[in-house]
Amino acid sequence: MGLLPALLLAVSMWFYLQDVMIRYQMADSAERHIPRGNLSDLYPRWLGARELLLDHRDPYSAEITQEIQRGYYGRPLDPSRPNDPKDQQGFAYPLYVVFLLAPTVPLPFSVVQIGFFWLLVVTTLATVLVWLRTFEWHPSSATTASLVLLTLGSFQVLQGLKLQQLSLFVSGLIAGSVALMTTGHLFAAGILLALSTIKPQLVLPLALWLLLWVLSDWPRRKAWAVAFGGALAALVVGAEVTLPGWIGEFRHALSAYRQYNDGAWSVLEVLLSPRWGQVAAVLVLLVTARLGWKLRRVAADSSAFHWMTALVLAVTLLVAPKTSPYNQVLLLPAVLLVARGWRVVWDKGRLARFTCLLAASVLFWPWVAAFVVTILSLFPLTALVGRVWMAPLYTLLAIPVAVSLALAFCPHSGENLARRHRRLPGARG
Repeated sequence: MGLLPALLLAVSMWFYLQDVMIRYQMADSAERHIPRGNLSDLYPRWLGARELLLDHRDPYSAEITQEIQRGYYGRPLDPSRPNDPKDQQGFAYPLYVVFLLAPTVPLPFSVVQIGFFWLLVVTTLATVLVWLRTFEWHPSSATTASLVLLTLGSFQVLQGLKLQQLSLFVSGLIAGSVALMTTGHLFAAGILLALSTIKPQLVLPLALWLLLWVLSDWPRRKAWAVAFGGALAALVVGAEVTLPGWIGEFRHALSAYRQYNDGAWSVLEVLLSPRWGQVAAVLVLLVTARLGWKLRRVAADSSAFHWMTALVLAVTLLVAPKTSPYNQVLLLPAVLLVARGWRVVWDKGRLARFTCLLAASVLFWPWVAAFVVTILSLFPLTALVGRVWMAPLYTLLAIPVAVSLALAFCPHSGENLARRHRRLPGARG
């Protein structure tokens, strides 16, 4: 795609989110008396860190949760009001997230908001460039700029920026960790991935795949396990010293979070029903585990390793118990691999072409729909816009499925790579 079309789509999505979607959400909230405060997903973590580090208060406590609600929603939630949100916005993160936020706690949150927004913008831009470098894909400057624009102008990233979601930061840590592994810096890669466990549900499948990879050639790869295990242990122990018993409180907070969010269903459970979604998740995990076993001996700088890592991140979004679009930033490596091998995939037959078209359709639909809705909003068509303003969101749940299927047809897909790299040595360095 050219630079100008990419810019047009990105700008359209920004206008849609800011001037159409948020406007209708605010109108709906006013009509139904739904509270709206700063709505920053960083705020509960920041306030919990501030109260713990400055005043030695338990961030998991009910008192802190009420204080979080005053900032996040504008007032504490009232169970007697049927339209009040169910999500209590408690401190449902591992306690050691406070160590990353510690430098910000003396500052006013208004300042932290601005700084964190730009940190996420820079992190996301760097994430695109790091994945391109890791995959040794060197497109033209115009193509690279287009990829950056489409990423920063995607609904998923814009939602993450608007909500100030730590998922964008974690995605950058994962990209950096994989890049370091590719260049043989296993110790630094392990430390970086340990830091990313502030969002454990997004990192656990990747950590399991990398642990299998390390154990398959322990003498050459043990530096990663030593660094990852040591850094994670330091974080957990440091948190325990700071707040004894935090692990039990964190588990209770997670359990409460699932109850508030009706069990927090996965993408597969939403698309297929809870029962069949769980069956599909088991099958997907078994297939992924089988491919991981076949590719466990490949070198970290090989196409097989990159493909398997992208697959694990894509599968994570299929089975993780949350469907938030901002988490789809983890699909970036899979999308880049599919885009890079598009012509080869297209020549693999009708099924491959159909899968490519399906993936492209569901991936580009939010941009195209946002462009159309934005144009309509410029004219006195209030009733029409009111009926279609959610159109850009229609394919969001299908994107992880379509991208995962397209990844299976990539030039570097599992079965061929397993045969090609079965006897290759471990990571260099």
